[in-house]
Amino acid sequence: MRRSSLLILPIAGLAAAGTLAACGDGGADDGEINVVAAFYPLAFAAEQVGGDDINVTNLTPAGQEPHDLELSPSDLAAIEQADYVVYLADFIPELDAAIDEYAADKSLDVASAVDTIGYDDTEVLEDAHEHAEEDHAAEDHAEEDHAEEDHAEEEGHEHDEELTGTDPHIWLDPTRYAQIGDAVAEGLAGIDEANADAYTAGAEAFTADLTALDAEFTEALAARTSDVIVTSHAAFGYLADRYGLDQIAISGLSPDQEPDTQRMADVAEFVRANGVTTIFFETLVSPDIADTLAAESGATTAVLNPLEGLTDEEADAGADYFTVMRENLAALQTALGAA
Repeated sequence: MRRSSLLILPIAGLAAAGTLAACGDGGADDGEINVVAAFYPLAFAAEQVGGDDINVTNLTPAGQEPHDLELSPSDLAAIEQADYVVYLADFIPELDAAIDEYAADKSLDVASAVDTIGYDDTEVLEDAHEHAEEDHAAEDHAEEDHAEEDHAEEEGHEHDEELTGTDPHIWLDPTRYAQIGDAVAEGLAGIDEANADAYTAGAEAFTADLTALDAEFTEALAARTSDVIVTSHAAFGYLADRYGLDQIAISGLSPDQEPDTQRMADVAEFVRANGVTTIFFETLVSPDIADTLAAESGATTAVLNPLEGLTDEEADAGADYFTVMRENLAALQTALGAA
């Protein structure tokens, strides 16, 4: 894992794609390859690569946050009977345990296919808070200054503990997502050699589509007047990394994590000081935190979708990864002055 701040510039180099272990029971023998995917972007990648040669089961239904997934007996049976399981280690702990039990020799952890990033997203806000403390300290006695600095340092350490980790949202960088497609193709070819060429072709077509999307993002954001995106939780590290953006997350890696009052005050101060116009929230979680911060800072709110899953409405409308990512691009153009 690579550790870096959310205030990061693009990093060079990507790891080679991972490989899949041995196949499961039965599926390849009867000509039907059954793939189980943990949640939407992994299922979509498998579908794009495997095409009509595989059947894909998505464990997380539309409208549900993957972090909230609870495996049913039928889910466990599907995992046990699958030929190939695509998942992301440490994203859904209950699923990790099931894979260890039923699919350890026929699963792909997609994080093994890419160069992952880790970060501490409090750095810029700590700097802003320290400057504010210094201005206030100029009016106080030296002993009071020292006490304030110690308190600020303790608060910073608390936030570090809350907001340090690895960003799992790999698919928000199209180039890394293409590497996942390559790893899926390699795994499928390992259990279904007769269709290996088809899987390779599927991965190449998927990569071509993702390369075109990547070019759209690069071109559309080139004329932006700001690099800062303020998000409800720290889901956009890979997007920021790919396109040279600075992500300021209100909460940590989990969308269920509640920011404390100091964190909210720090982010609101940053928004006002840096002329941020938009607070981004997500489709599968409550917008309440983003709404509160927008009201406090004078900003507006908009959706930036981390694509952990589709909503019921998106699924019914036939939306997919590419349509949602282009909606994200339009939202970024508006927020960053590139429209």
